[in-house]
Amino acid sequence: MRKTIFAVLAAVSLWVTARADEGMWLMEQLAGQYPTLVKRGLQLKEYDIYNPNGTSLKDAVVSFDGGCTGEVISSQGLVLTNHHCGYDAIQRLSSVEHNYLQDGYWAKSFADELPAKGVVVTFIDRIEDVTSYVQSELKKVKKGNGMEFLSPSYLEGLARKKYGEAYLRAHPGTEVEIKPFYNGNKYLLFVKKVYSDIRFVGAPPSSIGKFGADTDNWRYPRHTGDFSIFRIYADANGNPAAYSKDNVPLRPKRWFNISTSGIEKGSFAMIMGFPGRTNHFALPDEIREWRDIDNQIRIRMRGIRQEVMLREMLADPKINIMYAAKYARSQNGHKRAIGASWGISRSGFMTFSQETMERVKGWATEGRTGSKARVRYAQAITDIDGAIKERAAMRREYWLLDEGIFQAIELTRAPGLDLKPTDLEKAFHSYCNEDYSPVVDAKIAKAVLAEYIQQAKQWPEALRQGVNKYGSVEAYVDALFAQSYFTSEEGYTHFVKLSQEEQKKALGEDPVAVFATSVRGRMKELREALRPFDTKIDKARRDYLAGISLAGGGASVGEGLSSLWPDANSTLRFTYGEVRGYSPSDAVEYKVPTTLRGIMEKENPSSWEFVVPDHLKQIYQSQSYGQGNCWAVKQADGSYEMPVNFCATTHTTGGNSGSPVFNKYGHLIGINFDRNWEGVAGDIKYLPDYQRSIICDIRYVLLIIDEVGGAKRLIDELSLVTDPM
Repeated sequence: MRKTIFAVLAAVSLWVTARADEGMWLMEQLAGQYPTLVKRGLQLKEYDIYNPNGTSLKDAVVSFDGGCTGEVISSQGLVLTNHHCGYDAIQRLSSVEHNYLQDGYWAKSFADELPAKGVVVTFIDRIEDVTSYVQSELKKVKKGNGMEFLSPSYLEGLARKKYGEAYLRAHPGTEVEIKPFYNGNKYLLFVKKVYSDIRFVGAPPSSIGKFGADTDNWRYPRHTGDFSIFRIYADANGNPAAYSKDNVPLRPKRWFNISTSGIEKGSFAMIMGFPGRTNHFALPDEIREWRDIDNQIRIRMRGIRQEVMLREMLADPKINIMYAAKYARSQNGHKRAIGASWGISRSGFMTFSQETMERVKGWATEGRTGSKARVRYAQAITDIDGAIKERAAMRREYWLLDEGIFQAIELTRAPGLDLKPTDLEKAFHSYCNEDYSPVVDAKIAKAVLAEYIQQAKQWPEALRQGVNKYGSVEAYVDALFAQSYFTSEEGYTHFVKLSQEEQKKALGEDPVAVFATSVRGRMKELREALRPFDTKIDKARRDYLAGISLAGGGASVGEGLSSLWPDANSTLRFTYGEVRGYSPSDAVEYKVPTTLRGIMEKENPSSWEFVVPDHLKQIYQSQSYGQGNCWAVKQADGSYEMPVNFCATTHTTGGNSGSPVFNKYGHLIGINFDRNWEGVAGDIKYLPDYQRSIICDIRYVLLIIDEVGGAKRLIDELSLVTDPM
């Protein structure tokens, strides 16, 4: 028995002693990681990175528009993020006459900086551990549903209660949020300052910012200048304010110095940002579910939709602008799913998950002392596995409906009888706007529905009746788009002129309204049916994570969890490692960095993905890499190489797009923009041989701003530094 327990503790402690490069660590865990950071080469004090009582590099890292990261790079509120993070804003500002996606844009003055409507930039002012407060409040709940411990709305209420409405009113732009960690074993409160007057300053053309496009996405070696620049504006007191011509550039607490010294293989690299979602405590059955249901369906259905979209985009420049952002979002998730499934298929991928599960189960059931108290940790495993198996068929139906119809066909957002009368206009314009083509939507609908009816067992009732009535998917879709008020602005204008009674009758008879209502109704049914299984899993996982903590030797759950990084949930994290390439397969080695020469080697004028702008070719041919070739690296023969991208062993995921990458001195050396294909499954298990963050070298960013954009005013605004030798 004693041998068994020691074996369990040794195995489970692997969660704690995983490779140093693994982990998306909370800022409050910096103290525990700091000795390792110093050993790896960090030259900063702990408080230089995160200082709860003062300013630090953390204050120059922002959440950009809710799904990406950005960094402040000047004393006048300049924010650097990815081209693909600013893509929606750039697209909304573009037209056929002023196509900033295709041609790029560089504001010549403050007056030329364009309002990016709807974009927000968020600073994290303070972080507080409120675990005791939340757990105390949870005990007071008398008639809840048992899920308050993870409920965003409940936790938001607690955050506002703790700070008080008077405080929030007195601090415009301030928001408070409580987030759960380790499935409710820990809670942190974030005090945030949200700026909404954000202006577009500059970006390269897509031939640079999106070079390699779909083919190179999720791939290394890369040669992409994936960056865009925005500026935060505030009122005269530096407070968040709605757009006004009287607003001024923000004077931030902190901004990054930018290194012009470059990187070397093996050099220290650190990233801060807002990673979106991971599940590295997943059980084996959950991993198989992700691969065999979620990923498989996403890959198939998005592939069909994207084939139609791309064909239409390449045939019409106007459609290309309209659907550029939609295609990019869809394609990104599609290729990510392919890469994740590849990683899961690697030999031994699920071994660690399986062994951890078995050993926690052994610790919970075999220990002599307190074994009865431990039973719930073993039961948590049984509950999760049981729920996964029971919900499989239903989950498959939901994913087919979501990916195959709701996500794919924009008309599924149309007005219907299931919506309040006051929500009809919002529903209509959520899809039917300047970026919507009913012709393209109809072609997509025919393609995805043809596949959906082959795969799904229970269709939305309107689809079943429509196919039976018209004899085929094609004929049914033609009828939908020909007979509805909701495929054009003109049709909707006729609808709103109807009386209230006539509108209600129309919604009950309009084929698109009936179809959309039926799809949403079926989705609601499936969500309701799946909820008990999801609830069971969430409750059980809280116990499972507590079990991992205690089995690992922690005297308490909190103590044991302090050495484990919690799954990502769009909160501020840090990760660290080194600049290093990798070998994806036998006899193949990818090196760092890539260079401008690689762009010329990839050039293909007949492929929209690999067109190289004439100006960039001229720069390469003349080797004019800034004044005195200041952005390039001099070679032994006297020539110059222009670095473009590199990769590092840092552990990142979605949401880290745009994250600052800095060196041992805290100086910006790059901007994170992707992961490699082979490392996507790192959302479940860090893959040390394959896991890499793909990063745009800051010197390439400077070259593009300087030589391609001719935006010397921006270069002059930056704090450029040379690192100590």
